Amino acid sequence: MTGPSAAERAARRLAPLFGDRLTANETVRDHHAHGEGWRHPNQTLLPAYVLFARTTQDVSNVLRICHEENVPVIPFGGGTSLEGQLTPVPDCVSLDLSMMTDILDVSPENLTCRVQAGVTRQDLNLHLRTQGLFFPVDPGGEATFGGMCATRASGTGAMRYGTMRANVLGLTAVLADGRILHTGGAVRKAATGYDLTGLLIGSEGTLAVITEVQAQLHPIPEAVGAAVCQFPTLANAVETAVLVIQCGLTVGRMELLDDVQMDACIQYSHLTGYEALPTMFFELTGSPASVAEQETVLRDLVEGQGGQSFRWATATEERNTLWKARHDAFWACMAYRPGFKGITTDAIVPIAALTELMTGARADIDASGLLAPIVGHVGDGNFHTVILIPPNDADAEKRALELDHKIIRRALSLGGSASGEHGIGLAKQIFMTEEHEPAALSVMRAIKTALDPKNILNPGKLVPADVP
Repeated sequence: MTGPSAAERAARRLAPLFGDRLTANETVRDHHAHGEGWRHPNQTLLPAYVLFARTTQDVSNVLRICHEENVPVIPFGGGTSLEGQLTPVPDCVSLDLSMMTDILDVSPENLTCRVQAGVTRQDLNLHLRTQGLFFPVDPGGEATFGGMCATRASGTGAMRYGTMRANVLGLTAVLADGRILHTGGAVRKAATGYDLTGLLIGSEGTLAVITEVQAQLHPIPEAVGAAVCQFPTLANAVETAVLVIQCGLTVGRMELLDDVQMDACIQYSHLTGYEALPTMFFELTGSPASVAEQETVLRDLVEGQGGQSFRWATATEERNTLWKARHDAFWACMAYRPGFKGITTDAIVPIAALTELMTGARADIDASGLLAPIVGHVGDGNFHTVILIPPNDADAEKRALELDHKIIRRALSLGGSASGEHGIGLAKQIFMTEEHEPAALSVMRAIKTALDPKNILNPGKLVPADVP
């Protein structure tokens, strides 16, 4: 007679501590079996249980017991990951941190705050709205601080303010055996020991579970101006982005949508006065005088590349309307062809190679016969496509994966990376051996083994197995 599974034994021990925050409900388990993006084509597994944590001690209890029972744990935040980071393994539990929503401390004089892992950037910025401060990392969606740290997120504000790594000063995290670890602190720099904060940011839940984040805040700019302009070709738009960077304009955000993506956004967000043409969104920040001066330079650069329909907005409401359309780009893609699936690519290159990458990717898309809108954080050389796959078309899905891999390999050949911000998970793991030398992968595996010797933390993700 077969006894209880490891997950069942762990659940029995955790039930008195969690009560109804531990569940085996199939609908809840299914919700925790995937993110918003890539899913393994043969994915049928669900986590055995879902646990909802409220405190760091809750997380410690879960990991201590699961470590003792050899139960894999998949950390879960907002469920917005795109590269298969949440894919279950057999007899695992999903540890949901979305109830950890306390803003623990705000220090305006130090420009810092401390939040629990389930807080979203929207939550924090709403809390800060009367203090003249904001948190700038903006990947879109309802991403949580824990998830943004785990995937080293960035987004539209990275050109000016950097990624999560540049905006996190310290962490509270729980190790695989339940020990609580504090890294960093409130200071802007320190030269004492290994950078454990940097190690955990981008580790995708494979080294520890992040429960609290000490974040850096920024003053709201004195003046902000937004510009939108359209171009006759994709190359004109990308070249404009490169010139803006090389001229040193104080650009807070700079985004590109190609003609297909713009058509989808016009329909989805009911934009008026725009055509389905490659379009650039700019945001300039600084003093009122400097913003006005930079607008003149920007307008000249745009006109020099054949730009048209240059619109300038300084009113908050109008700027927010334009940027909401940009943030809704993914959902606009999915609504563009109802019933289609979407594979999101994520490639990045040095800025001087961006035109070659994006025009080459456009040629790859056209040759594939698939529909794939392009949207990019072109200020830092990063762009995405959403490859749309017709339902019940196995050949189209195969061609979509081939196209995704072709675009990424094109980026790698130009000195770029397989991921600028979405992470690796399972979907991009194939490229780790192409981007990193064996010695680097060996060090990564050694770190994983040292911190998680039983391999219970999000096993199988990020770093590929060492195949003899």
